[in-house]
Amino acid sequence: MAELLLEILSEEIPARMQARAAEDLKRLMGEGFGKAGLAAGKIETLVTPRRLVLVADGLPVKQPDVAEERRGPRVDAPQQAIDGFLRANSVTLDQCEKRKTDKGEFLFAIVHRKGKETKNIMLDILRPIIWSFPWPKSMRWGNSRATWIRPLHRIVLLFNGKPIEVSIGFEGGVDIESGNETVGHRFLAPKPFAVKNFTDYKKKLLKARVMLDPAERRAVIKRDAAKLAKNKNLALLPDEGLLNEVVGLVEWPVPLLGRIDQAFMDLPPEVLTTVMRHHQKYFALNDKAGKLAPFFVVVANTAAKDKGAAIVAGNERVLRARLADARFFRDQDRRKKLEARIPALKERVFHAKLGNDFVRVQRLRLLAAGLSQHVPGADRAAAERAAELCKADLTSDMVGEFPELQGMMGRYYALNDGQSAVVADAIADHYRPLGPNDACPKAPISVVLALADKIDALTGFFSIGEKPTGSRDPFALRRAALGVIRLIVENRLRVPLAAAFRQADDLHAASARGPSARLDVNEMMAFFADRLKVALREKGVRHDLIDAVFSLGGEDDLVRLLVRVDALKNFLATEDGANLLVAYRRAANILKIEEKKDGKSYDAPADPRLLTAAEEKALDAALMESRAPIAAALAAEKFQDAMRALAALRAPVDRFFDKVTVNCEDANLRANRLKLLSRIRAALGGVADFSRIEG
Repeated sequence: MAELLLEILSEEIPARMQARAAEDLKRLMGEGFGKAGLAAGKIETLVTPRRLVLVADGLPVKQPDVAEERRGPRVDAPQQAIDGFLRANSVTLDQCEKRKTDKGEFLFAIVHRKGKETKNIMLDILRPIIWSFPWPKSMRWGNSRATWIRPLHRIVLLFNGKPIEVSIGFEGGVDIESGNETVGHRFLAPKPFAVKNFTDYKKKLLKARVMLDPAERRAVIKRDAAKLAKNKNLALLPDEGLLNEVVGLVEWPVPLLGRIDQAFMDLPPEVLTTVMRHHQKYFALNDKAGKLAPFFVVVANTAAKDKGAAIVAGNERVLRARLADARFFRDQDRRKKLEARIPALKERVFHAKLGNDFVRVQRLRLLAAGLSQHVPGADRAAAERAAELCKADLTSDMVGEFPELQGMMGRYYALNDGQSAVVADAIADHYRPLGPNDACPKAPISVVLALADKIDALTGFFSIGEKPTGSRDPFALRRAALGVIRLIVENRLRVPLAAAFRQADDLHAASARGPSARLDVNEMMAFFADRLKVALREKGVRHDLIDAVFSLGGEDDLVRLLVRVDALKNFLATEDGANLLVAYRRAANILKIEEKKDGKSYDAPADPRLLTAAEEKALDAALMESRAPIAAALAAEKFQDAMRALAALRAPVDRFFDKVTVNCEDANLRANRLKLLSRIRAALGGVADFSRIEG
């Protein structure tokens, strides 16, 4: 068994593509080994900004020998055909076996093929992978037709400690020769050096100022950045997304502390952090009070002789220019009131079939007015005002330069114009929650506007056929639906979703979309049912219980639905619930078979005169007695009481199945007993669709 080491060195790979590239290389090489009959013990991939690395342990030094049986022509075939078969398989007639089949007597040959040495088949495995690597985007360089994420420089390919020299030739003249030489850090150790194996490779790379393992680079950045912050009695602002990106930007991370010019600290903290994070890749720092401190951490990709003084000074200079631009945009924007920006929304297209942002704001205002009655504490006038202003900052210079600040700048501009705090906060919050880890708005007006924004988008795009399909969701409608669910569930709102969807659809019909396309509300509710399963999966709520309640139809109150699901879950966890589920399935299966056989339904009341056995009389009485309390409990939304009423059916149902033969010889008795089974199915089906419950 031997080790294979592969390094593909190129110009810088975008940070967002590195992890996926490492996974793809591992998968593709593993598939290549498998097709070649090579079983690797362990395959590991590592990635830096400039290199993709794979090491595979436990590879055999050669392919296994194989024996393959091949059928030839009939024994009485023309000699020319027989000779051709023998030549093609390098066998003689004496080495062939004659075997009779249902189609006649044929020649069979056992062809033995010796396995090739692993080193001699690596080109066949590697070349197609490099030629067609699944980068999200690729580029050509020079005059060639070669494509890779960035221009390729060299390939290291070692097997069992020895280099495999292959040529990865591309059309157009680009030819990358593999070998055992690589280079270290672009500036700190650019001189080529030879390697023997993975251990030697990793050791020499570290000496050449390349930290190969992303986990090690991450640990160094976190440790050293936190140490710099602590020295100033500050704390690093947690930002896993930025950390992941910076890890993919450096091969030799050196965190350095810089200072923000005090003249810019009057800018909103969101502006400061956005400029630092999105444009400069700096980490922000907080003081002990939790306020943004006038410092930042930049991660250099080199160890400078002056301990980073010039690097820090250069980054401070760039940041000053960026912040000066931001302050200019802020000052220019505040010369014009937010309300005066609303007409400019006519120039912004929301979607070609759904109109511009000005038309959308009018829809949001009316939709927010309707939703406000379902959100306790929501003032209708404030909700409408917030809706009118919520998109106005999209026309501002600040948001034009820094789109990440949409909504947030609207809040600051609204406060500057004298708008109420609740209206301003709603403008900032109406895009939220942006994901599962984002906080959900709690303030009534913020909740109303966030719901209106998402429901308008969902109903609009669904009505024109722009629905999520597979992994494709260009308008983030799944995220919007999850946002609606969180807003309703976390705030315990009794929002009739179907009515809200219809109102939103009516508003679309009356505006840019027109009445020709209409929303299928049932389709939208089914979409929400799927999203609800996703949202509750991590909380341990079974998807089949959600199905069991949703499939009853007419349920669009998510809070009530979840209370019902919880009651059903608790009921099924009891002995009575588990046994009733078994009884339901037994009754439903018998009915399904007999109704199909008889060609009719037995969904009708049983005839009391045909109830002969004591057990069927007791069951009929229990079913009659349970109807009123179950209906009353469901109407009062006392779902636990409804489940308790169902539990009372367990004993008579069990006795019925133990003592009564349903398919008896008397046709009238049989039909009457099937009607009793139908009553069992109906009684349980009024609480939930038990046919949807698994297990």
